[in-house]
Amino acid sequence: MLVETDRIMPITRLQKELTQTVRELSETGEPVFILKNNNMEAVIVPFSEYEYLINLEEMFEYYEINNMINSRVKSYETNNAIEWERIKE
Repeated sequence: MLVETDRIMPITRLQKELTQTVRELSETGEPVFILKNNNMEAVIVPFSEYEYLINLEEMFEYYEINNMINSRVKSYETNNAIEWERIKE
């Protein structure tokens, strides 16, 4: 993954410039990559981007569930079915 170096910020600088960084993030919509001990530790993204990612994750989960259901329906055999009344007993 390529990251623009001007969007990378050490955590100590972020602590000093948090308000300004959040303001810039709101204006540009570009993520800020946070370094801790010279390792990429976190990413700050605009809230709209976060919402998009959460919705995408949820849609992917629905897609996986749909595939699982379709797979089970294809291999379903009615002669192996157990009646509900028998299950309740």
